Amino acid sequence: MLNSAGVACRPAEGAAEPDGSGSDASGALEFRLLGPVSVTRAGTPVPLSGAKIHTVLAVLLLARGALVADSRLSAALWGDAPPPTSNSQIYTYVSRLRKRLGKCVQILRKGPGYVLDARAAEVDLFSFEQLDRLGRQALEEDRHEEAGRLLGGALDCWSGQALENVTEHLLRFERPRLEFLRAQALERRIEADLSLGRHRLLVPELLSLVARYPMDENLRAHLITALHRSDRQAEAVQIYSEGRRILDEQLGVVPGQQLSGAYLRMLRGEQADTPRRPLVLLPARAAAFTGRTAEAARLRSLLLRRPSGPGARLRAALVTGMPGSGKTALAVEVAHGCAEAFPDGVVQADLQDADGTARPPVAVLAEILAALGEAGGTAHTAGHGLSELVRRYRSRIAGSRLLVVLDDASSEGQLTGLLPAGPDSALLVTSRLRLATVPAVHTVSLGPLGDEDAVTLLAETVGADRIRAEPAAVRDLVRYCAGLPLALRSAGARIAARPHRTVARFVAQLAEPRTRLAALSYGNLDLTRTLGRALTRLSPATAAVLPWLAPVGPGPFTARLAGEVSGLAEAEAERALEELVDAGLLFAEPDSALGEDRYRFHPLVLLHADTTPRRELPR
Repeated sequence: MLNSAGVACRPAEGAAEPDGSGSDASGALEFRLLGPVSVTRAGTPVPLSGAKIHTVLAVLLLARGALVADSRLSAALWGDAPPPTSNSQIYTYVSRLRKRLGKCVQILRKGPGYVLDARAAEVDLFSFEQLDRLGRQALEEDRHEEAGRLLGGALDCWSGQALENVTEHLLRFERPRLEFLRAQALERRIEADLSLGRHRLLVPELLSLVARYPMDENLRAHLITALHRSDRQAEAVQIYSEGRRILDEQLGVVPGQQLSGAYLRMLRGEQADTPRRPLVLLPARAAAFTGRTAEAARLRSLLLRRPSGPGARLRAALVTGMPGSGKTALAVEVAHGCAEAFPDGVVQADLQDADGTARPPVAVLAEILAALGEAGGTAHTAGHGLSELVRRYRSRIAGSRLLVVLDDASSEGQLTGLLPAGPDSALLVTSRLRLATVPAVHTVSLGPLGDEDAVTLLAETVGADRIRAEPAAVRDLVRYCAGLPLALRSAGARIAARPHRTVARFVAQLAEPRTRLAALSYGNLDLTRTLGRALTRLSPATAAVLPWLAPVGPGPFTARLAGEVSGLAEAEAERALEELVDAGLLFAEPDSALGEDRYRFHPLVLLHADTTPRRELPR
């Protein structure tokens, strides 16, 4: 399967080349995801029937060799309403796939899910990603001829819309991301062709693309540039006027900087320059990031899906979870991955100081304005009030395509004035609370990592060889960390810093509950300090209650039992428990048999409660 770049569509990295020895006699397989999901063997289609079996195959391929839990397959097949026989139906689909695919690939049952090993096969998505990455690198290095060839080859891997024959549930989460990658590759290929002086050849293609995607400002800007360079200024003016009218009627916005810039350069008779790279002001990606594949995909889908129509609203997503669950790492990872969709920039602001104190909106606004290049962005120290800074901020970002990342919000009030307006920009917030500012349907909650993801995270920090060498000690280490990413990263950093010591020696330190939290804190990865800061955000009465709850154990337990061990009335105990749930320090689950909520401690929060001195409760 060759494309116009002369490159075979096969896995980009880590894929074994079939050598013919000992392989399935029926030949190597080729998988397609960038169009209808399909399989061919030596050019002959492998028959698969029904959307659900295609969905199972697509989910397993998209996992790239990682474990796919039964729950994830169920969500892709049936959404929030799986049938009672969902597990047996999944087993049937997997069995059919094994039979159809033969020995060229393996579908293995591991723990609570399945792993597809397709290293000996070709997958169009992986080939597209490889060619796109190489083409992007060539474009950044001004190797325009090579960039155009590689990006053209990447686009040749597509045979229609991504995942055409899967369920609506999988489409909702995966297609926006894949189609966005395709659009970005197309824009980069057009950029390369413009740099090579191929503007006359590009005009017919761009006219067709703009007619198909009338609200895509980047394509319209490229068309104006190509028409301008082809001495067709009158048509370029018409294309701009049409775009401005559509944006106003459909979205109520004015053209962004790239479209208006191309138009102004044409009016001035200037040569169009290469589109500027987006401003990305984010922390570095975490060195080890794993286990949040589904959550990251959902966030990307929410942020990349541009709403249309007169009622279009701001795209906003919220990441919640207990202290140390990796909310910030996930938000930063997703924001980096979405940066190219926001040509006017990606900016991030911390809403807490290092000591856990909430930063006032006026300080955060001034910081964002300075990051965006606003003159005097830090002038709040000279007497500028909140209303003035909000006005300047909204004026600065009006009509922009900007992604704003606000980390560790502790209240609704902290978001005052920080929310972008309109559908062109997007907002990503992390918080331990569920904030009403962000719609509940756009909230992603992070739970503990599963054991396999926890081992993977440790291996990325410590090294796979050391992890494989001591499987029993690693199992104990994972159990002591209880799926909390902060604890796992801290443990991994401590082990990596002592290469001469065994994992078992460190695990022996964790066996003592009273010293476990201290052993799971290393450098800036301080679990004790993180949990302690969470207590400072509670009301004094609830903070005082937490140590008194330790005797109930991990749970589940009721508010009635919490009241008995703490000496509080049941109603008072329930108020404290609900505040602890809101702060991410307790988990709540309904109990239909008892008709009341039941509560559970995370093991490490329980340890912190048990080692915190008790104070007399206010009466």
